[in-house]
Amino acid sequence: MQWQIKRFAELDALTLYQMLKLRVDIFVVEQNCPYPELDNKDLALDAMHLLGWRGDELVAYARMLPPGVSYPEASIGRVAVAEAARGGGNARQLMAKAIEATLAQWPEAGIRIGAQHYLEGFYGSLGFEAVSDVYLEDGIPHLDMVFKQELMS
Repeated sequence: MQWQIKRFAELDALTLYQMLKLRVDIFVVEQNCPYPELDNKDLALDAMHLLGWRGDELVAYARMLPPGVSYPEASIGRVAVAEAARGGGNARQLMAKAIEATLAQWPEAGIRIGAQHYLEGFYGSLGFEAVSDVYLEDGIPHLDMVFKQELMS
């Protein structure tokens, strides 16, 4: 897998299309959840887009947002791995890269995510700890989690 980190203004039209298609394919179509995918947060100053490529196909993606956009802390969201690329550790590698980039960009901010509840164990194994009760977001159970480096396994 080849990894890139780009700001919104650095995304060419084809990359932007592939990024949005991957997100819509997973979060809207696969999860059968109509919601406003285009939330203006991609445009936030200093937002970063982590892109995982297999050849010329985008198969992994995560969005890193600066503190104050989604939460007081920096955040990682829109974590997506194409169905054909699942099961080989790509999601773990994607999140490791996203955590590393987020900590490098905003070292004092902390990281908070809004995780789908069924992925609590996965995110917990990466060093995140639940800090909220389960709540519904767009009809899907979520919970807030914060990164605690000492919890990484």
